[in-house]
Amino acid sequence: MQNTFQTGFQNSFKLLSAGLLAGLVIFGTGCGSEHRERPSGTLVSISAQGEASQAPDIANLSAGVVTEAIDSKAAMSANAEQMEKLMEAIDKAGIDKKDVQTSGISLSPRYDYQQNRERTINGYQARNTVSITVRELDKLSKVIDALTAAGANQIHGPSFSIGEPEPLLAEAREKALTQAKARAESFAKALDTKVLRIVSISEGSHGGMPRPMMRAEAAMVAKDSASTPVAPGESTVNVNLELVFELKK
Repeated sequence: MQNTFQTGFQNSFKLLSAGLLAGLVIFGTGCGSEHRERPSGTLVSISAQGEASQAPDIANLSAGVVTEAIDSKAAMSANAEQMEKLMEAIDKAGIDKKDVQTSGISLSPRYDYQQNRERTINGYQARNTVSITVRELDKLSKVIDALTAAGANQIHGPSFSIGEPEPLLAEAREKALTQAKARAESFAKALDTKVLRIVSISEGSHGGMPRPMMRAEAAMVAKDSASTPVAPGESTVNVNLELVFELKK
């Protein structure tokens, strides 16, 4: 009886040992498959920048109405009336409703300052401003003229941008890579080595170059029937790359 039990225990232990050994073999094989080759040559870190430009296809500007009156209610009422005309003009100019957004409404007192006297309120100023996105730049001048004709006495912008910047970013990225490779080759030549491979690449933030802004008050905009001149120019994006190359004999 005791021999039977002992024999069974020994067999079970052998099976358990065999299972553990197989598991260790599998685990070891799995770890080996994920092993990455470590650089054995000289590492050089290189920064590179690429940029690309094209004519913008979107313009953003803001337009608003400022009104003044003796009491606050009259100031807001006059502002609302004038703003309705402005919104109608924006709609008639062909601007989609999704491209028009109220960006600010304010009412503030207007003070009378006199020496040696307590300041007093002598009126109120009401302000309403909307942000507008123009997606057809050939209509931008007409849109600005329509805004002033409808009573807008404050216009800020336009700022220009590119609706789909990714193709332009890809072009800038390719230029940065070309620049980085040329610099790596220069290091390799100076050190009497060869560029073996790229160990890592990281991309930094990218954005457009500063864009010209236009600010116009009603009296400063187009005279008579002349159209407001607009020059979109070009928008530029840039890509910053950090690369690590391995150099080896």
